[in-house]
Amino acid sequence: MPPAAPTAGSFRFSTDDLPVCARGIAVHRLRERGLLPLEPLADHAVHVRVAKLFLPGVSILSGTLAGLRQDAAARAHGITGDLFFAVNLAGRSNVVQGQREITFGDGEAVLLSCADGDFGVARAEPVRFVGLRIPRKHLAPLIPDVDDRTMRAVPPGAHPVKLLTGYLAALTELHDLLSPATLRVIAGHVHDLVALSIAPTRDAAAFAEASVRAARLRTIKSDVVGSLEDCTLSVAAVAARHRVTPRYVHKLFESEGATFTRFLTERRLDRAHRMLRDERLVARTITSIAYDVGFNDLSHFNRAFRRRYHATPSDVRAAAGRDPTRDG
Repeated sequence: MPPAAPTAGSFRFSTDDLPVCARGIAVHRLRERGLLPLEPLADHAVHVRVAKLFLPGVSILSGTLAGLRQDAAARAHGITGDLFFAVNLAGRSNVVQGQREITFGDGEAVLLSCADGDFGVARAEPVRFVGLRIPRKHLAPLIPDVDDRTMRAVPPGAHPVKLLTGYLAALTELHDLLSPATLRVIAGHVHDLVALSIAPTRDAAAFAEASVRAARLRTIKSDVVGSLEDCTLSVAAVAARHRVTPRYVHKLFESEGATFTRFLTERRLDRAHRMLRDERLVARTITSIAYDVGFNDLSHFNRAFRRRYHATPSDVRAAAGRDPTRDG
């Protein structure tokens, strides 16, 4: 399929709907446009299904590649100050940089330096992967002797790498729903987790896991606020979108002395309260506002509203200078 029109922070492309003979040409065109640093391998079938996200201080490429070489020519792309962290979720990749060459497989990762000249990551067979390009200035303070840690495979099963890839999986699906402030926080956690994957310590691992929990909760809250109008929204649905269990979501809210249900209800009531006071919505009935913020039971809405604001929806509308009789 043709590349999706990129937003300010994302880009997606797949060859699934392209004839086999046209896939290499499509990849060349994306390379020429500076969208994907990929080059087809001779005598190999090309397959691409990727998403590219841009956060403050990190760009993320994830998906599946086959029959391709991914590279980063420092001079050509002007990224001499960047580091690249590649994770193989499934499959094997071969990395060449200068005179050095390594192969890494399922669950392994490797840090590469764009300052050391061209590097190439060849994936002849299908590989499911995540790659992160991060300016050196963000990682160097976090990783002692960072240049000595490049071209070394991080073994499979490393806990920080698992935390990182799970975190990024949810981010890929929700990126366009998150605010710039939330994305900046997430980028900071990504930097910490990459650093911890390269130079792990026990204290840092505990800190990183706590940071991920806090960031996951912020991301889940953003998702909930963006879905208030869905009257079927449930903890199970939100958990599935974030690839965690409902119990895990409950525990995240419990860590703040709250519950998922309470948070959802309060955010719906807050939105209804703002809508009732909005002069632009004077023609909207109280009933329609209740339904628009996700309540499917008007009696429940009225009771919950009174408990939260010690006033009825009609009282709030009247106080804002509108006709309180517009309730149905």
